[in-house]
Amino acid sequence: MQKNIIPNQFSVSKNQRSQLNNHGSFLIWFTGLSGSGKSTIANALEKELHKMNIRTYLLDGDNVRKGLNSDLSFSPADRRENIRRIAEVSSLMIDGGLVVLSAFISPYKNDREFVKNTVKNENFIQIFVDTPLAVCKNRDPKGLYVRAENGLIKDFTGVNAPYECPENPDLKIDTTKTDITQAVKLIIQKIKPKLELI
Repeated sequence: MQKNIIPNQFSVSKNQRSQLNNHGSFLIWFTGLSGSGKSTIANALEKELHKMNIRTYLLDGDNVRKGLNSDLSFSPADRRENIRRIAEVSSLMIDGGLVVLSAFISPYKNDREFVKNTVKNENFIQIFVDTPLAVCKNRDPKGLYVRAENGLIKDFTGVNAPYECPENPDLKIDTTKTDITQAVKLIIQKIKPKLELI
């Protein structure tokens, strides 16, 4: 089937879209346990980037699973497919000239490597929200850890499914030591070179 698919080559390029937006386009990938603060930091970062006239889009785990990936479970195979789809969507958005913020637990190293390879290394910034499991469990904003520990949720990362910590993230943030405002400043400092047009 794949041999019959021939991608179209369109007239407007990624570079032209970036020139129109007056900034580069790339993916900021937030990974970490449930309750670590990924979505909170990503939301605050997008708000700040918006003030800077940066065109963005935020992809969040729960929101995506309500639509695009509503057919997927949390089994290892479906987690891989979840991330695969997000990688492809992110790649399209990068081509569209946007700065994409993606907040997903993404517990497996191979899946995160797949994302990086899909969007290309130069378009990928990995933020590891390295909040300790005990703190995440104590926060438990959605009551998911309690439900998982009571056997009501299968394959829940940190309880009955593993999380493989990134070995060399571009930035590591522990929210027990760094508040949201500080985290946003650190990330903006990190991504500034990618925002600038060559």
